[in-house]
Amino acid sequence: MPPSSPSVAVSLPVEPMGLLRSLTAARRNILSIIPKAATQEPIVSGRTGRRWHMITDPGALREILLERVEDYPKSVVTKNLLRPAIGDSLFIAEGAHWRWQRRAAAPAFSHRNVMNLAPIMTAAAERSAERIAAAGPRAIDMAEDMVRTTFDVIAEVTFSGGGAMDADAVHHAIDGYIAQAGKISLFDFMGLPDWVPRPGRITPDKGMADMKAFADEAVEARRQRGAQGVPDLLDLLLEGEDPKTKRQMTTEELRDNLLTFIVAGHETTALTLAWSLYLCAYDTRVQDKARSEIAAALGGRAATGDDVANLPYIRQIADEALRLYPPAALVSRTAMKDDTLCRTEIRIGDTVIVPIYALHRHHALWDAPDSFRPERFEDRKAVPRYSYLPFGDGPRVCIGASFALQEAVIILATLLGRFRFTPVKGRDPDPVMILTLRPEGGVWLQAEAV
Repeated sequence: MPPSSPSVAVSLPVEPMGLLRSLTAARRNILSIIPKAATQEPIVSGRTGRRWHMITDPGALREILLERVEDYPKSVVTKNLLRPAIGDSLFIAEGAHWRWQRRAAAPAFSHRNVMNLAPIMTAAAERSAERIAAAGPRAIDMAEDMVRTTFDVIAEVTFSGGGAMDADAVHHAIDGYIAQAGKISLFDFMGLPDWVPRPGRITPDKGMADMKAFADEAVEARRQRGAQGVPDLLDLLLEGEDPKTKRQMTTEELRDNLLTFIVAGHETTALTLAWSLYLCAYDTRVQDKARSEIAAALGGRAATGDDVANLPYIRQIADEALRLYPPAALVSRTAMKDDTLCRTEIRIGDTVIVPIYALHRHHALWDAPDSFRPERFEDRKAVPRYSYLPFGDGPRVCIGASFALQEAVIILATLLGRFRFTPVKGRDPDPVMILTLRPEGGVWLQAEAV
C-alpha cells in the first residue's frame, strides 16, 4: 500500500534573499527565491538589484492582470529569456502589436476547432496506453511518456504530422534552449537593458535555429499546398486575420507563434499530466473514484472530445494538479507608473512578481493548501477567480487553455481507466522551476492493468 499522500510542498526560505544568494538559488530552482511569507501575507517586498514586490492578494492581482494591463507589461527579464526563441509572438508582444495578433489567432482556438482536433488527442492517449501495457510490471517514467504523448498531439495538430518533424531533435532543441536561456543572469536581476550581452546566452542555439528553419519551410509549403482535410493549427493561423485591420501574419510571425504553441503547448500539458498521475498514485481513493466515473462514461474505451463534459472528476484532478504544481509557477511584470498596491508604494521600474506557486498554496485562500483534494473544484464558482491562476487571467489569459484542458482530460481518463498507478519507493521527483515547474528525476510509477 503506498503512502497516503506525497510530499508536495517545496521548502521556502523564511526571509527574502540577498542579490548573490538569490542569483545562485534562481539558477538552480526559481521556486527557492519565494519567501515563505508569500504564502501567508498579501505582499512581500524587497530589493535584489532593483525593487521587487511579490503579490498574492486577489484584489491587487485583478488590477494587475485585468484592469490595468498596460501599466504592468511583462518584465524585461521575461522578454530577455524568451525573445531569442519565440520573437515578438503573442507571449512576448505588448500593446497594439499583441492585440492584433490575439484577434487574428483567437478563432483557431474556438470550441469548434478544438473539438475537431480531439481525435488526435484520443489516438495519442491510445498509443500511450499501449506503451504502458507493453512495459509490463517494470516502473515507467510517466513524465517522459507524457512529453512524448503531448508532443505527438502538438506535432499532428500543428503540422498535420507528415513525418517531417524529428521529435527527438525538437525535444533536444527545447530542452537545450530552456537549459541555456533559463539560467538567469546577474544582469537580469540588476535590470540591465537588452543590448548588454548575457553570459551563457550569447551563442545562438543550433537546435532552435533548426526548428525555426523547419517551421519557415513548413509555413511556406502550406501556403502553396493549402489545407487538406480537417484544418490543423497552421491552416487556421494562415487563414486568420485581424477582424479590425484585416492584417494577416507574415511567415516570421506565423513561425514565432507556432514555436510558442509547440514549446509551451506540449510542455505545459505534459507537466499537468505527469503531476496528476504522481498525485493520484499516492491516493487510492481518488483513483477509485476516478475509475468509477470513467467506467460509467466510457465503458472501457478511450476518451473522446465528446466525453469531456461527462468526466467532471477527471477535470477536478487536473485542476488540483495545476493548483499544486502550476507549470508557470512565477510570472513577473514591470510597473510603468507609480502606484499603490496592498498599501505598498510601487514605483516606476519596480518588478511586480506574481508567485503563482505561493498564491495556490496561500493559507488565507485555501484550506489545507498543501494537500491534494480534487473535490475543491466541485463548484468552480466557489473558487475566488484571482486566487487560482494556472493560465493567467484578464485579456492575456492563455489562448490555448481550453485546448490544454481537453487534452489533459482525454489522456488522463484513458490512462486512469486502464491502469492502477502506484509510486516507486525512493523515486519521488523534486519540483524544480527553470522556465516551467518540472519533476526533476522523473515521475517513476508502476502501472497495473485493471
